[in-house]
Amino acid sequence: MILLACLIAATVIYDSDRPPISNLMAVRFLRGEPVDRRWVPLSGISENLIAAVVMSEDGQFCAHHGVDWDSIDSVLHDPDGPSRGASTITMQTAKNLFLWPGRSYIRKGLEIPTALGLEKIWSKREILQAYLNIAEWGDGIFGAEAAARAHFKKAASQLTPREAALLATALPNPLLRNPAHPNRLQRNLTATVMARAASADQWLACLH
Repeated sequence: MILLACLIAATVIYDSDRPPISNLMAVRFLRGEPVDRRWVPLSGISENLIAAVVMSEDGQFCAHHGVDWDSIDSVLHDPDGPSRGASTITMQTAKNLFLWPGRSYIRKGLEIPTALGLEKIWSKREILQAYLNIAEWGDGIFGAEAAARAHFKKAASQLTPREAALLATALPNPLLRNPAHPNRLQRNLTATVMARAASADQWLACLH
């Protein structure tokens, strides 16, 4: 029933003129806390950021159907519970829109079928567009446009390869990693992400 409700909600989201909000945004709204988010279409986001996020978060995004089974298998026996590293962009989108944060096998068990269903009704472009518009990039900062303006004082469409990579490296821990003031780990990761993003065209065919 939960999965069916999520998929119906997903269909309604893209049939309406109102862009979706994530569960974290909803909590902040309910608490009266500020939310900075500015929805933009995928065409309004720099290809530098698209490539950096995909290659950093889910290099097999165009190849899988919602779940990277090899990554899931590698963490099944992790005593600390399923890691973010096992989550595809589709799974993260499903979690952010329909489920709850945290690491547990129960949530992961719901996340997997929801992600598989999401891929049946949304295109890869729609999934990535939603993800880049609801991802958290700082305290109360959601989506690529708000993040680009908050951290680099420019539109998401104008991000350079380095700025895009810095934003991508902040995603795993957006409350502690500041793209505008990166620590040593971020700077090292940024160089790696930039190198991968520079040759990402062959991995992004599903977006064209």
